[in-house]
Amino acid sequence: MSVTHIDDKIKRVDAVEKARGEAIYLADLKFDSMLYSRLIRSTIARGRIDRIKVPSLPDGYYFISAKDIPENGKNALKMIADDWRCFADGDVKYVGETIGILFGSDRGVLDKLYKEFEITYTEETPVVTIDDAIKNEAAPLCKENNIMCSLVSDKGEDINEVLSKAAEVIEETIETGFQEHVHLETNGAIATIEDGRYVIYASAQCPFYIRKSICGLLGLNPEDIVVKQTVTGGAFGGKEHFPDVLAGPLLLAESIIKKPIQLSFDREEDMLYSVKRHPSKIMFRTGVDSDGNILGSDIKVYYNCGAYLSSSYVVLQRGVFHANGVYNFPSTRIEGYGMATNTFPSCAFRGFGAPQTIFAIETHLDHIARKFGYDPAIYKKKYFLKKGDETVTEGHIIEDVKLPEMMEQITSASDYYRKSAEYGYGSGRGIGISFYNHGGAFTGNGEQAIIKGRLKLVKDGDKFTVLCGQTEMGQGFRTALRKIVASTLEVGMDEVVFDAPNTDLVPDSGPTAASRSTMIVGNLGYRAALLMKEKMNEEHAEVEVQYEHPEGHPWDQSTFKGDAYLGYGWGAACVEVEVDKLTNEVTVKGVWTSHDIGKPIDELIVHGQVNGGVMQSLGYAAMEKMENTTGHFKQSSMSDYVIPTSMDFPKQEYFFVDNPYPWGPFGAKGMGELVFNGTDAAYVDAVERALGITCTKIPIPVEDIEGLRR
Repeated sequence: MSVTHIDDKIKRVDAVEKARGEAIYLADLKFDSMLYSRLIRSTIARGRIDRIKVPSLPDGYYFISAKDIPENGKNALKMIADDWRCFADGDVKYVGETIGILFGSDRGVLDKLYKEFEITYTEETPVVTIDDAIKNEAAPLCKENNIMCSLVSDKGEDINEVLSKAAEVIEETIETGFQEHVHLETNGAIATIEDGRYVIYASAQCPFYIRKSICGLLGLNPEDIVVKQTVTGGAFGGKEHFPDVLAGPLLLAESIIKKPIQLSFDREEDMLYSVKRHPSKIMFRTGVDSDGNILGSDIKVYYNCGAYLSSSYVVLQRGVFHANGVYNFPSTRIEGYGMATNTFPSCAFRGFGAPQTIFAIETHLDHIARKFGYDPAIYKKKYFLKKGDETVTEGHIIEDVKLPEMMEQITSASDYYRKSAEYGYGSGRGIGISFYNHGGAFTGNGEQAIIKGRLKLVKDGDKFTVLCGQTEMGQGFRTALRKIVASTLEVGMDEVVFDAPNTDLVPDSGPTAASRSTMIVGNLGYRAALLMKEKMNEEHAEVEVQYEHPEGHPWDQSTFKGDAYLGYGWGAACVEVEVDKLTNEVTVKGVWTSHDIGKPIDELIVHGQVNGGVMQSLGYAAMEKMENTTGHFKQSSMSDYVIPTSMDFPKQEYFFVDNPYPWGPFGAKGMGELVFNGTDAAYVDAVERALGITCTKIPIPVEDIEGLRR
């Protein structure tokens, strides 16, 4: 067998079965006597439940709700907090909140019964938008002011004094909207009993999260439940915590009926009744001198959390810590607020809070540069962070920052400076530029104090099995981890086994999130393989490793001070557009990006991540409009929620810089979220220049551009 080397181009190990349609997804699984289910949901955003009229159920059909939770159980799903109820009980907090679960053997009968449920409410005034929550005119949902979570991060001099001395204070508000994950496979789970234990099969990112979240419903310990990840057809963060919301009702139903039960969403359900990216409202008060030089900025960050906390506090933290983008301003104060509303709870989405604030700071700087007559690229460059600079958490950048080299790559390839000068503002053509970063792995002390990820490597004969909780969800990690281990052991890829995790068989390596899989868990695989090399002559051998935090990089979780991230991914993007001034149709003429991800583990996987992330970011800015003004999402299908296709954007030109990360396998850093974080701002910059307009809110589909031109 030939040896696999880290620089080899490797065909993805799951490519053939997925391309041929041979992969077995959750909806394909069949069990003897399996029942099917539907969730009965709230149809109003806020109010009291007066009456639930359950239709006459045929034999073998059942409906369960909060009243069926046993005395030793608790009606709560434990995520970061345990405020998300498994079932609405007495009142409802958002459209789509689970009131009960209906299940039986025939899907057609279930659909008929589903339509016969009658629920009457006493409606109350909902709080829907961030502005509603800030105004606090309806009865507050949380505390006395709708603030579900908050934090402050600052550096430099007192911001009030800085602004009082400024020649001008520029005030601006930037907003971003909901975004739908649109993973190819919709949400789904199955509950059953195997060998006397509860087992959950789930299309999910974080199997260990599920068992922790749902065990309290029956008064169990997490170890009493087995979670098996099934082939997962995409996630983007949408299957980090949300599978808990499906698995909870299924577990309770299974405890009563003791037959396998499947819950699988159709596309409309997935779009109307699943988590989204947090909408944001980011308010700047930026002090400048008479030449436009930035003295300091006072920033308020508001995220729409929805009705329950879910991951919002951690998302907000990352948003706050990225609110200065890739820039070093003399003084900054950033206040972050997670606002409670009567909308479907927001949760993780690729970028995890950073895209909102990075888009905002990039756009804000574009507008300041234009105001003072500077080219945005030149204006931004003078504020680039460098190694040793202080961050907004009073930590430091501990790596070389290659942004000047990356900027040179994309400006040269795109002919940016010539086009920028030639096109100007309002010519119908525009070229925009943006710079961005993403802190790798969990913020602060999350890896060493909370996650404490572990990985085991087992040798049996000439086969090596990797055991950990990381999941493959389309991003290529099943290939990347096997490649890391094989190249370290100096064996072939076929000699390394890494299957979907079963919580009963693998150690908990932490969630598949936060751009940590390759950077953190990949490094665990690398370390385990180094130890295994000493046991290569043994017929059977096992090694287990746990995350070890590098010394000398303190973090205080109580004050949010210190090194929030040991390594960042860095990015730069140019986008060129041509806009029809009559129809406002935008044609993207070119996309150029450069990324610092340490060392790419596999060129083909990296290429796919860049193309996909950039496309998703362009969709976020250009077309992915999801409206919610009454608690109800207006877009419910792929015909009215538009996402980009390969026909919408030209072939991308992409570059990388070599900047190995000392604590990553072969120098690799995280990249899955980084590649989403900045192309949206470059696109908006280009459209603004093409039409001579100012944009302060995304997305900007064709129908919205006309309003900006008036």
